[in-house]
This record gives sequence, C-alpha cells and structure tokens, in this order.
Amino acid sequence: MSVDIPAAPLSQGSLLTPGEVAVLFRVDPKTVTRWAQAGKLSAVRTLGGHRRFHEAEVRQLLTGVPQQRIGQ
Repeated sequence: MSVDIPAAPLSQGSLLTPGEVAVLFRVDPKTVTRWAQAGKLSAVRTLGGHRRFHEAEVRQLLTGVPQQRIGQ
C-alpha cells in the first residue's frame, strides 16, 4: 500500500488517518493508535469516533526521525 502525501505547504486543518501516519513512519497503524493513547501524538476524534492526526504535527515529528541509510 502506497500513500502519496504532498510535501508542499499545507493548510493548518489537514488531517491524516492512522494508516497514513503509519506509512510515513513505517510502522503499523496500531502503533500510531498506541502513540495517541500514550499522549505522544495528539489526535482529533471524528463524529464517528475515529482518530485523525494534524499533518503539520506529524511532519514536525518526522524531522526528528533518523532516515534509513541505503547501501550500508
């Protein structure tokens, strides 16, 4: 599963699903949910009770994640 999320400046209101966040961090969506439950990542609840994450916050957290090195 590949999700392309534009790297262009986004509006403050852009929200991501746990699956989209999981793809960016290369983890399982359940891990993203656990991060939200632990308070490591803030989430907004939809009317249906689903979690959504602010893209700006996720992108800011991604800057602190070491990149995988290829060829070493």
